Amino acid sequence: MESFYDVMRRQGISRRSFIKYCSLTATALGLGPAFVGKIAHAMENKPRIPVLWLHGLECTCCSESFIRSAHPLAKDVILSMISLDYDDTIMAAAGHQAEAIIEETIEKYDGQFLLAVEGNTPLNQDGMSCIIAGKPFHHQIEHVAKHCKAIISWGSCASWGCVQAARPNPTQATPTHKLITDKPIIKVPGCPPIAEVMTGVITYMLTFDKMPTLDRQGRPKMFYSQRIHDKCYRRPHFDAGQFVEEFDDENAKKGYCLYKVGCKGPTTYNACSTIRWNEGTSFPIQAGHGCIGCSEDGFWDKGSFYDRLTEVHGFGIEADADEIGFAVAGATGAAIAVHAAASALSSAKNSQEDTKGE
Repeated sequence: MESFYDVMRRQGISRRSFIKYCSLTATALGLGPAFVGKIAHAMENKPRIPVLWLHGLECTCCSESFIRSAHPLAKDVILSMISLDYDDTIMAAAGHQAEAIIEETIEKYDGQFLLAVEGNTPLNQDGMSCIIAGKPFHHQIEHVAKHCKAIISWGSCASWGCVQAARPNPTQATPTHKLITDKPIIKVPGCPPIAEVMTGVITYMLTFDKMPTLDRQGRPKMFYSQRIHDKCYRRPHFDAGQFVEEFDDENAKKGYCLYKVGCKGPTTYNACSTIRWNEGTSFPIQAGHGCIGCSEDGFWDKGSFYDRLTEVHGFGIEADADEIGFAVAGATGAAIAVHAAASALSSAKNSQEDTKGE
């Protein structure tokens, strides 16, 4: 198979543009300049990775997000970096012709291809809630998983179950890791995941020929190691006890913290507040709506999106948002009082000195 660089050269891309692309990719992955050469070497020498992209119970929002990646562009990923052999959402083939591609890939690249899964697997009623090519989806995913190198679970549906698995879960929607237990799995949760997070995971695996470092829940640490709250531009307002009490109040217009109107940023691990969406343009909190915690396990069953979290502390002390607000107000009042007293003492001292001088 051709390497990524071979494809770019065939398309008339200059060496200068190729190195620029590698630099942008390193930046998107949060890597330093020293890694540009490694990325370039991988793109020049390693063949494109075959990928089978399967769809279970889902809304296709992960695919919608993926095709909007800017760094790198989704078209570069699909046409140059990987060999997307099967994806029933965007492929031209259909019917028996499409399904034959799966068997051809397995036969030719047994144990070498990636299995990308979008959506979860319903197991109730023999899997009748999701039929692919006349068979329950779980037959397809179990068959392909036996021969793949590793699995990427795209989105919260494949990673956790998401809305289909919310109580009472009538279809017994099951996330990938609970169905397939003998293969390495990378979870890329979100509803949907950020586009550059998706393409970044693929780029990392192509460059270093290994899975990225994962946290204890199986998520790439490079994108899921910090809470949205940790890098949120409204964080100073949280620390200062300045909160939106209800949408469209004066505090909302001032851009205060959305914690009291349900923001789940303090308990949600994702890169929204750093990478953001639509080529880094914005993210929900910047648009005035609190984080709903869509990348966390079971977020549909954790109550209303607008119910405020409990036991979230600030300043590294045991105080909730209300107590922080009162404390800040009290501290401000105390500071004013101290300043006034100091001014009065200073004035009295000056008056005494003036009297002695006379």
